[in-house]
Formats: sequence, structure tokens, C-alpha cells
Amino acid sequence: MWATKLGSQLGRPTRSVGGWLLSKMFKTRNKVLEERAVQLCGVQPGDTVLELGHGPGLGLELAAKLLTAPTGHMIGVDYSDYMHQMAKERVKKFLESGKVSLHHCDVSAMPLKDNSVDKVFHCNCYYFWPDLRKAALEIHRVMKPGGLIVTTLRHSHVAVLAAKRVMPGENWRPEAYMAALRDSGFTDVRMEDTQHRNITFQAIYATAL
Repeated sequence: MWATKLGSQLGRPTRSVGGWLLSKMFKTRNKVLEERAVQLCGVQPGDTVLELGHGPGLGLELAAKLLTAPTGHMIGVDYSDYMHQMAKERVKKFLESGKVSLHHCDVSAMPLKDNSVDKVFHCNCYYFWPDLRKAALEIHRVMKPGGLIVTTLRHSHVAVLAAKRVMPGENWRPEAYMAALRDSGFTDVRMEDTQHRNITFQAIYATAL
């Protein structure tokens, strides 16, 4: 029972004590993963960048600061209303200037135009998507040809949670996510070990055809 409840909160934090505690964890434990995902994307000043499952908004803020050209734009989506509201507060000045747009929605149904995004990133996110292929198809739809998506995770930590049945089904496995990307039109799909501040983690890359 506790594993199911924890998994539900991890995937979709609510405005509750549990959701608040998880938001604190996201800000600390996901910090390096967010930083590296933004860096590995190679964000350019005029890019349109999308973060999936933006959580409290750390990655949104980091990427938005790099979009210094007039055409640079940051988009965030999250289906947790609690995280959506929290991120709105964090990036308030960017929202007011129009540099950032946020959408409270599911990754598999985003209100974005076809071929409109240059770079996509997310961390600790795909495990909670009910249908990996449907989500991957939607991500591919909104990306420009040649666009890069970067996913960061600490596989060893995810595997421990999966063993305790916190992660639902088999979607947590990187192989399942990577297969969904390939089946949805992505190429050069690969996972690499990388290190930052003495922390070893994994980065999954894919390019939209």
C-alpha cells in the first residue's frame, strides 16, 4: 500500500504533506540531473525548448536564462496541478515577460504546434507515463526534424524503487523507454553513463527524424 501511494505522489504530486515533502526532495536530489539535462541539450539563445514534467521549475529557470535571443522560448508541461502552480511562482518573471509558457497537461496530449520545438529535456519522468509509445509519438510530433531530446536519471536508484514496487509496471526500464522512442521515429537513441560532482548518472539521447 505504501509503495503504491509513494509511486502515485512521485508521478503526480498533490497539494498535501506528502506532495510538499516530495517537492523538497525534487529541489535537492534532482538538482544535478536538471542542471546536466539542460547542459547536455546544448541550448542555444534562440531555441524553443520544452521540459517534460517540470516539477517545481528548477530546470525551467536554468534553461530560460540561456535563451537570451528574442526568439528564445521555454515551454514547460506537467500534469500535477501542484507542481504547475509551484513552477509558476518560481519562474514568475519569465512568465510575465513571455519568455516562458507553462501548460498543465499530459505529455501525451500537449497543446503545441507540430515541428515547433528545437530541444526537449526531462529527468526522472518517463517511468510514470502510462503509455510510453503514445507519449513518445506526441513528443516527436512537436519536435523539429533534427531536434534533440535528453533524459537524465540515476538508474540504480530507479531500480531500487522498482524492486519495492514503487514504479508501476515495466515502464521504468530504460530499454522500454528507448524502444518507444525508436518506434516513434527517433534515431541515434543511446544511453551513456556520465558524471558530475562525483555523482554518476545516466543520460539518454535521441534525435527526431
